[in-house]
Amino acid sequence: MMITRVKLKNWRNFRDVEITLGARSFLVGPNASGKSNFLDALRFLRDIAKSEGGGLQKAVADRGGLSHIRCLAARQEPQVELEVHLSEAEDAAPTWKYAIGIKQESRGHRKPFLDYEKVWKDDKLILNRPTKADNEDRVRLTETHLEQINSNKKFRQIAEDLEKISYSHLVPQFLRHPELISLTTNKENPFGSHFLERLADTQEKTRKSRLRKIEKALQYAVPQLKELSFIKDSKGTPHLQTLYEH
Repeated sequence: MMITRVKLKNWRNFRDVEITLGARSFLVGPNASGKSNFLDALRFLRDIAKSEGGGLQKAVADRGGLSHIRCLAARQEPQVELEVHLSEAEDAAPTWKYAIGIKQESRGHRKPFLDYEKVWKDDKLILNRPTKADNEDRVRLTETHLEQINSNKKFRQIAEDLEKISYSHLVPQFLRHPELISLTTNKENPFGSHFLERLADTQEKTRKSRLRKIEKALQYAVPQLKELSFIKDSKGTPHLQTLYEH
């Protein structure tokens, strides 16, 4: 299952955007154009679906609250909306669609809450919140059904697939000197401090195949790059080595 379409409304610097994704997609643009913000929408859904330490409240709090997520150009439209489509293949019709709209309490603790949560399977709507029970107990709307195993049985595959999303923002300094940061025990490892160790643990045939694909992509940006390879020095420390034509 793969994400084939993403819709965002009032998310970060995106007022209203709809993107179609393929099996491999490249997001290109200048600094501060929104590349990381777009990717964070996928991480946000992953953080809601996580079985450990996940959920809507934590996902929003980790980003500084809904006011820090909402698009600055959307002051008159306080609702943040996200929708993803999941298909068996990039040219296949979506099997699943998941959509949420999030608002913030106008007073008090100003917790985020669901304005709506919807799930479609094969274009048939199978979840449409708020329900009567939600309206009778508004606290229920501070949590998604996606994060609740007692509520997501009919569409648990969405949660399982979103939870598999991984994100790496490789910072060269941290690759070379992982001791510079205190996140070396972080399982997600977002800045790549364990990236070389992950490469070392990957089967050699798989590692070489992936490096060849990365090598070909890099050669478009750096034509002088001749070869990208994985090596270990005399102490057994892993490194990425590049050869260039001058």
